[in-house]
Amino acid sequence: MRHILFMTALTATAAAEPARFNYDESKVPPYSLPDPLRSAAGAAISSKEAWIGGLREETRQLIEREMFGKAPARPKLNFKVEEEATPALNGKVRRKQIAVSLSGKAEGPFMDMLLYVPAGATGPVPVLFGLNFQGNQAVSRDPGIHLCRSWLREDVKGGIVQNKATEASRGLQADSWQIEYATSRGYGVMTACYCDIDPDFHDEWKNGVHALFPEIEAKRDGATWGAIAAWAWGMSLGIDYLEREPLADAKRVIAQGHSRLGKTALWAGASDTRFALVISNDSGAGGAALNKRIFGETVGRLNSAFPHWFCGNFKKYSDKEGDMAFDSHQIIALIAPRPVLITSATKDLWADPKGEFLGGLHANPVYKLLGTDGMTAEEQPLPDKLIDSTIGYFLRTGEHDVTKADWEAYLNFADKHLPKP
Repeated sequence: MRHILFMTALTATAAAEPARFNYDESKVPPYSLPDPLRSAAGAAISSKEAWIGGLREETRQLIEREMFGKAPARPKLNFKVEEEATPALNGKVRRKQIAVSLSGKAEGPFMDMLLYVPAGATGPVPVLFGLNFQGNQAVSRDPGIHLCRSWLREDVKGGIVQNKATEASRGLQADSWQIEYATSRGYGVMTACYCDIDPDFHDEWKNGVHALFPEIEAKRDGATWGAIAAWAWGMSLGIDYLEREPLADAKRVIAQGHSRLGKTALWAGASDTRFALVISNDSGAGGAALNKRIFGETVGRLNSAFPHWFCGNFKKYSDKEGDMAFDSHQIIALIAPRPVLITSATKDLWADPKGEFLGGLHANPVYKLLGTDGMTAEEQPLPDKLIDSTIGYFLRTGEHDVTKADWEAYLNFADKHLPKP
C-alpha cells in the first residue's frame, strides 16, 4: 500500500498528563499515512463511482473490524412520548421528552431523549443531536427535565454509579450545552445520556445494550463492538425517532459530541449517512487526531485506561501505531461529501490540536474527489478563527471543554453548510 510520509519540527509543551507522554513536536517520529484513495490491494481510484461503489465500504469495514467493532442491526423502533411539546425556559422554547426503547420492546430498557425547539418555529427545524455525560437534567437549569434514571458518571474522573441523579445536578453542564443560544438561532437541540446506552466502565459487557445481545456476547471476538460503537448505534436509533418527529427536520440532523463523545460523533457520522453534518470537539486520539503522530494521548493509553471503548483488535496497536493500516483521516473521509467540523482547544495538548487539524487536512483527497472544496486551510489556523470549508476547523483559546465560543462556531458552520429546507 502506498503511504504518505510526514516529518514534524515544532515544539509544544503540556503539564496536564504524565511526563512520559510526548508534547514536543520535535519528538514526533516520522510516520506514514495510508493513501485514502488506494485500496488494500494497492489499486488507486480516481472516480466518485469507485469510491462510493467500493473503496468507501472497504475502508469502513477495515476501521470497523480493527477499531470500533461491528454493531448489530438496530431493533424496530418503539418509543413512548413522556411529555408532549411544552413551553419552557420562560416561553422561549418548547420541550419534549421521549423514551426510545433500546430493545425494541415496549418495556425497554430506554434511552431518554430530551428535545428543545424554538418556541416560534413554524415548521420542522434542524437539530443538533449529541449525547451527554451527566444525564439530561444536567444540560439545562430547566426544572421540568426528567431526572436521569440510568447509570451516571459520579465525577469527572469517570466513577460510575447507578440511579444517583438528584435535583442538585440540574444545570451542571448547562454552559456546555447553550440551549437557549442555539434555539435563538433557529436550531433544535436533542440529547440523551450516553450511559443510557452503555455505562462507561469495563463491566465485561454485562450492562447496557451489550447485554441485550447475548448471542453476540457469547461469541465475542476481536471485532465485536465496544462502547463507542454502542454509543454511535444509539445515536442512529435517535435518528430513527427523529424521522417520526414533526418538530424536527430529519434531513438536517447534526451529530455532535465532545471528547470521547466527539469520537462517537465521528463514528456515528461515518456509519450513518443520515447525519447531514458532523461536529467533533476535542476528540483527540481515537477521534480526529492522527494516532500515528504519537503526541499527547496514545493508542496504548486509550486501551489501558478505557479497555471497553474499542474492539479487541484495536489493542494490538497499543504502542504499535505504525502497524495501523488506517488512521483518523480515513474515518473523517467516510463522512464525505457531507460537511464535518473539527474543533480543538489551545491548552488541550492531550487531545493534540495539530493532529486533529491534520486528520481533517488529510481527508482532503476524498472530499475533493467527491466535488467539494475539502479543507481550504493548508496550515493550522490561529486561535479563534473558523475555517468554514466543507472540512472545517476551529481552534478555540482555552482548555478541554465546550463553551459558547464553540457553539458559535458550530452554528456559523451549520448556517453555511446544512442543506436548505
